[in-house]
Formats: sequence, structure tokens, C-alpha cells
Amino acid sequence: MGSFKVNLLAVAAAGMVMAGCQSSRMDPASSGPAPLQPAPSGTVSQSQLPPPGGANQFPTAPTTGNAAPATQGNTQVASLPPANAPDLTAGSVAGVWNASMGGQSCKIATPQTKFGQGYRAGPLRCPGELANLSSWAVSGKQLTLYDAAGGTVARLYSSGQSRFDGQTSGGQNLSLSR
Repeated sequence: MGSFKVNLLAVAAAGMVMAGCQSSRMDPASSGPAPLQPAPSGTVSQSQLPPPGGANQFPTAPTTGNAAPATQGNTQVASLPPANAPDLTAGSVAGVWNASMGGQSCKIATPQTKFGQGYRAGPLRCPGELANLSSWAVSGKQLTLYDAAGGTVARLYSSGQSRFDGQTSGGQNLSLSR
């Protein structure tokens, strides 16, 4: 009777294997749920995109209180360096700066570590646009601060010993001092 039990178990196991092979999961005729119909989409329009950065990213800044009247042609826009601003070097900008923007302040580190369009920059708990700061570069009299995508965050000029003034791309006045 021992071999009968073994044969019976073998037949039962073979039956289960065969039953598994005939599962509806494996049946190609049973393909599951019906495919979804494509969703209607809106119309696509085509137009020319503006140039990157736009024609002028900065609004016209108000004149300073000590500037001559506009009729004399001697007004000063904060985002443009004055004629007497010194040319800048990377060494004159490198260091840690106290930034003041819209009544808020923070620190900005400007090491001379090559990065992006110039050198790496590190905002230290800065608010708003300055929080996105990642690099800086000098060109002539202008100090430009950039975000990680290479977009301009702010443009400044030297307005005295260890001081820079200018505007963010959003139009806020920005000062750096040591």
C-alpha cells in the first residue's frame, strides 16, 4: 500500500501543476480589463517665445535724493554703475558680505572657487531672491550675482570702500558691506 500512496501523491501533484497551467491568468483570450480610450486634449497653439531673460530684466530705479534733476540729464539708475565707480577684480569681491535688502539682512560668502559663470557664492540664511544665489562674477565695474540656472539675481557696483549697491532682478534695492 506504500507505493499506492506515493502514486496517489504523484497524481495529485501532477493534477495541481496541470491546473496551474490552465489558470485564466495565463490564458491569452483573457486579456484583463479593456484598454482605456485616449483622453481628449485641447488645441495646441504656436507662437514665438521672447528672448531668454527678456529685453530688460530690471525696472527703472528711482533716482537718489542727491542726484540732479532729470532735466539736467544727470540722473542715476541704481542698476548702472556710476562713471566714477572703480573697475572690480575678483580679489576685491572675495570674502563675506553683510547683505541688506528691503529691511532684511543676511550674509553672503563670495569665495574665489571657480563655479558657473564665475565663482561660487553662498547665501547664509538670505531671504527672497538672494536665497537662490549660487555664483558671482565681475565684469568691468559691475558685480553680477547668479542663481543655479545662470539667471541674474542682482547687479551691483562699488559705491565706496568695501560697499556695493544695486538691485535684484525683482527690483529691490540691495547693498553689500563689510
